[in-house]
Amino acid sequence: MKRAGPGRRRAIVTALLLAPSTLWFVALLVMPLVVVLVFSLGERAPAGGYQAGFTFANYLNLPARLTAFTNTLTLAPVGTLLCLVFAYPLAYFLAVKVKRAKLMLLVLVILPFWTSFLLRTYAWIILLSGKGIPSWLAVVGIEGVRLINTPTAVLIGIVYGYLPLMVFPIYVSLERLDKRLLEAAADLYADPIATFRRVTLPLSLPGVVTGCLLVFILLMGEYLIPQLLGGGKVFFIGNALVDLFLQSRNWPFGSAVAIALVVIMIVAVGLATRWAKHQGATREVSLL
Repeated sequence: MKRAGPGRRRAIVTALLLAPSTLWFVALLVMPLVVVLVFSLGERAPAGGYQAGFTFANYLNLPARLTAFTNTLTLAPVGTLLCLVFAYPLAYFLAVKVKRAKLMLLVLVILPFWTSFLLRTYAWIILLSGKGIPSWLAVVGIEGVRLINTPTAVLIGIVYGYLPLMVFPIYVSLERLDKRLLEAAADLYADPIATFRRVTLPLSLPGVVTGCLLVFILLMGEYLIPQLLGGGKVFFIGNALVDLFLQSRNWPFGSAVAIALVVIMIVAVGLATRWAKHQGATREVSLL
């Protein structure tokens, strides 16, 4: 009996090491998606829930939830962009400008996560209601401002809730930036704008891509912020799923909406990854 060669033994060892994580991946990700896909092709039972069948009617009925898709595909990218706009200067300041107390400032960025996300979002209801920011604006002569239950309120909640998730990937990229490159750019008489455009931004692009993907993917399934700050008037796909599964009990249609959401996210992430690869920003960025 021939003994297995070194290459075959390495392959067997690799397969054995990967087996637990592969089984975990299949059991907790692939199989639930298969179940949802099967449900999406079924029919709603008379009393609600799932009834076996094979129909594409649920997918043909997706335009019935067009508002939820439109709101999500509009506010999720806008919210991601706003997080980037606010996070990049903060990450740059922490990585490049701060010399002392950097750890303390980083802890302050993380600090909101020490409190329940529900409580933090609920606090914004008070701040955005008539007795909050609008009343403060009325004192200085700006009256009639309405914030709560509007897309603006949802975007404010998104930026507040997801800003740290954008800050840290960008911070890691900027913190690893070779400062000698900035000095070289200055020696070549590059102004600050040119230095940022030609040196800082390209080298921090992996962190930007990582932060944008992280925030965007989470926002696509967001439920709490639109529910509390949108007041049921700004409906995301996550809100539509809760309604279909728990209230209407139309599991097949809810599964079709969920599958459509997964497809949209796969396409969006694929396009973003392809663009990042084209820009040379595929270097792995650690969040820690």
